[in-house]
Amino acid sequence: MNGVELNRKKILVTFLMHLGDLTLTTPFIRALREAAPDSHITMLVDEKLKDVVLHNPCLDEVITIDKKGRDNSILALLSCAHNLGKMQFDILINLHPNERCSFICAMTKVGKRTGCTNWLFKPWFDVLTPLDRKKHAADMYLDVLTQLGVQKLKHHGLEIFPGDENKAFADAFWKEQGVTADEKLIGFNIGSAVETKRWAPERFAEVADTLANKGYRAVFFGGTMDEEMVQDAVKHMKTQPVIATGRFSIGQLAAAMRCCTLIVTNDSGPMHVAISQRVPIVAMYGPSHPDLYGPYTDRATIVTALPPCPGCAAGMKHHCDDPQYNMRCMKELTVKQVLDACEKWLK
Repeated sequence: MNGVELNRKKILVTFLMHLGDLTLTTPFIRALREAAPDSHITMLVDEKLKDVVLHNPCLDEVITIDKKGRDNSILALLSCAHNLGKMQFDILINLHPNERCSFICAMTKVGKRTGCTNWLFKPWFDVLTPLDRKKHAADMYLDVLTQLGVQKLKHHGLEIFPGDENKAFADAFWKEQGVTADEKLIGFNIGSAVETKRWAPERFAEVADTLANKGYRAVFFGGTMDEEMVQDAVKHMKTQPVIATGRFSIGQLAAAMRCCTLIVTNDSGPMHVAISQRVPIVAMYGPSHPDLYGPYTDRATIVTALPPCPGCAAGMKHHCDDPQYNMRCMKELTVKQVLDACEKWLK
């Protein structure tokens, strides 16, 4: 046990991974605040994802960099580290060993560097807390605090606080779409950054139509990159859904999702956003492992193909051209399985 004193300190938490990953750090953020109630806690995140933590009451400040845009250079990262150093943090906690974040941390002048890091930068770190990859990702980040000496960690689940402005935007969107207060919405998130995680659009369409015929109103979420898939799904539908694809920022998406009775989703970042709003979900899982990156909630049903496909036993494939497997894990996952899972929550 490393026993780092965290209370009454100026703390910087650094994390520059993706939407789902950042959402999975929110139990860590609350646990850190409970362990250090009198500390000033700042978090460094990617500018595009700042909504995940911007209104989090457990943070005092959020700093951003545009990691794939204007800050995508060594000079920009050095400038970021220089500016962070001027803020005179007592403790830095890095939550992921990716190279970009590890470099910033190593170059930032700070009282004590802790957390995990890329192997190249280990000499710059005072206390190393390697990630335990056998734990669920949210528990893996919480374990960093355990390694720093924090005891009696509490589980609060995923949390994104949308903020009043985003709630007002979502309310205005529903009004614009003619959605009334007594209507029951079922959200669909049919995209995923990884193609092997995507269930077929026409199957989402069949589920949406079946539920619409039972009195629910379907709404399609997702980002601009999902618009083509959503158009494909809608083309197969006989009922008329609400199209919210590409209409929301992350904060607005969280505010909009909290109005849904249920979310039906692929394994993706927006799935974790839905969970953060305490909405029940039905999630389709193929190549990825729900034990490590699955829904961090008891309000979820995971649906998988039966029998499971062994094609990703050695690690998740981002493409599946092997004729032996040919994306069996998603192709053999049926509409009936998903509808049965939905019924469980709609009862």
